[in-house]
Amino acid sequence: MPPPAHVRKGRRKWPWVLLAVVLLLAGGCAALVIGLDKETDKTVRVRYEVTGSAKGVAVAYTTWQGGALVTQKEGPRDLPWRKELVTKDFVKGGLLAVTTGKGGGTVACSVTVNDGRPRTATASGPDATATCTGF
Repeated sequence: MPPPAHVRKGRRKWPWVLLAVVLLLAGGCAALVIGLDKETDKTVRVRYEVTGSAKGVAVAYTTWQGGALVTQKEGPRDLPWRKELVTKDFVKGGLLAVTTGKGGGTVACSVTVNDGRPRTATASGPDATATCTGF
């Protein structure tokens, strides 16, 4: 026996689920952009420090210019090495990388943003790299 003519088949739910997912993603992206804009309004102090026994190390570190990350390089140089930056263009995702030369030795890097917890790393040996990230 066929179903009565007045009974409708179930509506498809996937278009509504897809719409909800798209709206959530769009809202999350908008909140992220607004959050990043607010971070670039305040002054941030970034302190880089490298210590160790290695000679002639290569140092690469992030600076912020116009809201973009820019990598600066220095070396070969002896340790200790320190640099402090004050910026209003701060965006998370910075880097401090220190590489020993062929002569080896040890290196330790440290990055502190404002008065927060420092990000640290160490390395030893010839052509070894200590990388501080996540700030």
